[in-house]
Amino acid sequence: MSTARPYHVVLYGASGFTGRQTAQYFDQHAGAIRWAIAGRNHHKLKQVQATLSTPVDILIADSHDQEALDTIAEKTQVILNTAGPFALHGDAIVDACVRKQTHYVDITGETPWVKSLIQRYHAKAAADGTRIIPFCGFDSVPSDLGTYLLVQFMQQELGVSCRQVKAYFQASGGLNGGTLASAQNLVQSGQATQMATPFLLNPLETSHPLPEESQDPQWPQYDRVLGTWIAPFFMGPVNTRVVRRSSALYDQWQEPYGPNFTYQEYLKFDGPFAGLSAMGITLGTGLFALALSQQWAWSLFQHYLPQPGNGPSEQVMDTGWFRCELIGSSADGQYVKGLIQNQGDPGNQSTVKFLCESALCLALDAENLPGQHRGGVLTPATGLGDCLAHRLRQVQTIIEFAPYQPAAKQTHHLS
Repeated sequence: MSTARPYHVVLYGASGFTGRQTAQYFDQHAGAIRWAIAGRNHHKLKQVQATLSTPVDILIADSHDQEALDTIAEKTQVILNTAGPFALHGDAIVDACVRKQTHYVDITGETPWVKSLIQRYHAKAAADGTRIIPFCGFDSVPSDLGTYLLVQFMQQELGVSCRQVKAYFQASGGLNGGTLASAQNLVQSGQATQMATPFLLNPLETSHPLPEESQDPQWPQYDRVLGTWIAPFFMGPVNTRVVRRSSALYDQWQEPYGPNFTYQEYLKFDGPFAGLSAMGITLGTGLFALALSQQWAWSLFQHYLPQPGNGPSEQVMDTGWFRCELIGSSADGQYVKGLIQNQGDPGNQSTVKFLCESALCLALDAENLPGQHRGGVLTPATGLGDCLAHRLRQVQTIIEFAPYQPAAKQTHHLS
């Protein structure tokens, strides 16, 4: 890729709810880099431009206009894409990036769409050293980057390989209309059925270790390692597939996480009513998934939910937060505990921070990226690794790891 291109980064979809936040983040944090905003509606992009203190260019391209997208891809080192649902609006953008050897990041959680990208583009992008990196938001940076860093800590500090990682999430925030639209499209297009496959994103030639320890949790449990109740995490069917792809790719590159490595994740609950909360959230998540799958039910509920282009209030986003605890264990019984924590609504402010810093890694820190000539349809852990961790620490994201001694090592299911 030529470093003489006019822009370091182009933000595509800059007039949407997440796109507007992304433009504001770049305006405040991007420094002297050359960047532009892009999308299909010039009037809305002008409105975004007017809110910025930095002069930025506007580039116009519909998400299905291949020629216009090719022109944008030729002008920048990185395209940052916030225009979802990505299965409807992302194909031509990724296609342009692969052919023009332009790096790419987005915030999708649409694993079936990414599976199709792997099938179509991984080989060429890998051969050219082009990094196509979906999942650079709350889905799935804490899970994927956190697991990678924990494995590195275990290998480098304790001298052992990792056998298993479990992640436990706590969070507060709101939904935006774009996320809901992506979820609705997954269900209505029939692609959601693919998400049940635990190794959906793995290379076809890789083995699948211990399937019983790679299934999605279905019920609340009392976790004696943590001493509290846990429940299935509704984003687990996305995040776990991403982590498993990272592990499989590192296996291929002769840098394995560990023999028969497994990963699962949960929601964590504290306090005297933790069990009731775990059961209530599990039931509520199931009912929401059912509503998504039934058109009549969705038509009743959708009017009370954010529409595309809208999302939580500034107050909700400012007071939101998330906490991801990761517990890793080795075959000989050693444990490491990790923590990734950020202030700000996870689906919006944290997502924007992760996405923008991912793009800046690709644009400015090529010498610090894992694998000097690495390319393909990658993950945050395989495409960004320690470079992203360093950048996130610089913008007040807590990332820390230490040896850990659990109080007990048994988990009992709710009876």
